[in-house]
Amino acid sequence: MNTPLLSILIWLPIIGGVLVLGVGDARGDNNGNGDGNGNGDGNNNGARAALARKLALGLSSAVLLLSVPLYTQFDAGSAAMQFTEHARWIDAFNIHYALGVDGISMPLILLTTLLTVVVVVAGWQVITERVAQYMAAFLIMEGLMVGVFSALDAVLFYLFWEAMLIPMFLIIGIWGGPNRIYATIKFFLYTLLGSLLMLVALLYLYHASGGSFSILDYHRLPLALTPQIFIFLAFFAAFAVKVPMFPVHTWLPDAHVEAPTGGSVILAAVMLKMGGYGFMRFNLPVTPDASRELAWLMITLSLIAVVYIALVALAQRDMKKLIAYSSISHMGFVTLGLFLFNAHGFEGALLQMISHGFISGALFLCVGVLYDRMHSRQLADYGGVATPMPVFAAFMVLFALANAGLPGTSGFVGELLVILGAFQVNAWIAAAAALTLIFGAAYTLWMVKRVVYGAVASDKVAALTDVNRREILFLAVLAALVLLVGVWPAPLLEVMHATLEHLAQHTAASKLP
Repeated sequence: MNTPLLSILIWLPIIGGVLVLGVGDARGDNNGNGDGNGNGDGNNNGARAALARKLALGLSSAVLLLSVPLYTQFDAGSAAMQFTEHARWIDAFNIHYALGVDGISMPLILLTTLLTVVVVVAGWQVITERVAQYMAAFLIMEGLMVGVFSALDAVLFYLFWEAMLIPMFLIIGIWGGPNRIYATIKFFLYTLLGSLLMLVALLYLYHASGGSFSILDYHRLPLALTPQIFIFLAFFAAFAVKVPMFPVHTWLPDAHVEAPTGGSVILAAVMLKMGGYGFMRFNLPVTPDASRELAWLMITLSLIAVVYIALVALAQRDMKKLIAYSSISHMGFVTLGLFLFNAHGFEGALLQMISHGFISGALFLCVGVLYDRMHSRQLADYGGVATPMPVFAAFMVLFALANAGLPGTSGFVGELLVILGAFQVNAWIAAAAALTLIFGAAYTLWMVKRVVYGAVASDKVAALTDVNRREILFLAVLAALVLLVGVWPAPLLEVMHATLEHLAQHTAASKLP
């Protein structure tokens, strides 16, 4: 009997998160103080917090190690689903517990399991209140995100898709900044509307397929152009919000500014990728003719994100907002690559998703390191950080240059492939896309100049302490990955190629009845 590896990767962190949740006691704080009413024992809470951290680290590390066979045992020459699991679930509606991964979803699962460990380590000393609840939220969200990337049944996919929003809602709403309630409500409303339209599309496909919720059955379903367009737009409503694409992007900067550092890392590095994943799993293979028919719209919106949002980033004075708008601009490269309908575009889009996960996560961690010391994200409050924090400065400059697409870093490879794919379609599209390399360098170098270099801005900056061993650990891991993918992208491109080649052939052939 084959090991149900995907089920383990989904349910181990979810069950483990529930166990970690049981360790916590919200009645007192975790600094060794009671709540003043005799309801909490501070020393006991401190021990519980330490146990919660260790359990979370052990569980997230175990999930990361267990996810490694997804890569080492993956057949890179096959476009078929691998590590598949199938069980009957709700017979009355033909709903199955069906899981599997291919060259699209497998790298995204590895990204998820890696960054969950990073987030646990990053919050080790920073989070001092409701530690168990914080760690449990990330563990549960990890399992749900792996479920999104591996679900092959539409109902299962939808349940994971909706459920993963709950932990992030709580993370922002409980551990966020002063305007966290506004940010969480906005985040919830934007995602809810799109998800409801996606549900309508899934129900239509269920009836059109003769009563099947299998996502792979939908890939083979012959649909006329008109229903394809409506289904495309319904899926677009859900996935464009998640990317997020212009003009439904405005929730993201608010969510990032209010979220704790760990929430910003997972939001930018993993949750945004679910929009791109949705386009690759649903829009392109289920509605290929509508995708081509509406490619002009997708390319236009993507180029607006690439160019206009980059200019918006240049005007920001808050570091988190700058990086948030940068994420929107870079994700515009993803959607652009997906609707070029060639191998370079597809591979560049997926590689850009992985690379952006490393880089954006690292940049938000860098901002978190500074915020923990200065309690400010305003560019005007910094200057000359390299003097008291030389090691940190080296990391931040590396990630900033990768964000600007410096050759030799992962940020360059994905963008180059998308630009090459755009040249195959239209030179003007490629030229517009290439502007992001200029604008990206502009706002990134402007941030680095204001924060890292120059004269020491104040006594507070002069008193800063450099990164400790814990912070060096998670920054060094991401730095190594950014450089490794930048100089040797072949291991990632090889596992993607067969699946993306199959997707390109599928979208090239008309599915009109």
